[in-house]
Amino acid sequence: MAGRPTDRPEIQVFDEIGNIEHLVRASITKHLPVGLTYPQFEVLNYLIRGGERRTPARIAGDLQMTKGAITNTLQRLGVRSLVTVEGDDVDRRKKYVTVAAEGLVAYNQALESLRPRMGDLRDGFTDREFHDALPFLRALRTWLEESF
Repeated sequence: MAGRPTDRPEIQVFDEIGNIEHLVRASITKHLPVGLTYPQFEVLNYLIRGGERRTPARIAGDLQMTKGAITNTLQRLGVRSLVTVEGDDVDRRKKYVTVAAEGLVAYNQALESLRPRMGDLRDGFTDREFHDALPFLRALRTWLEESF
């Protein structure tokens, strides 16, 4: 008799990843400044960690968002003065997005609010456990990027 699909290790891994993603997203959302959504935080995080201006198309591709979703998210961030969207002086069709000063403030507020949770996380696991998980997770991500 064949086992249930949930008995298969690859299914269990994806179930765990999905559950972890949901819990991380919910935890971060609880600590965001009023009015900032998780997708908006993701864009700010991406831009700040990347350290340079990016085109909306690149942001959408790297964050695996649709063109419509990134346009909407950038417009909402722009209305709140959290990002700036400027045209390219040479290629007038291109636009570039950068984090505005208010965006950096909102991002830092979120990180400060998350600090106790991150401390709890660090206390719950050793550096070795985090390091040991990375090779498999990176290989899985790379395989998925190349296969789909």
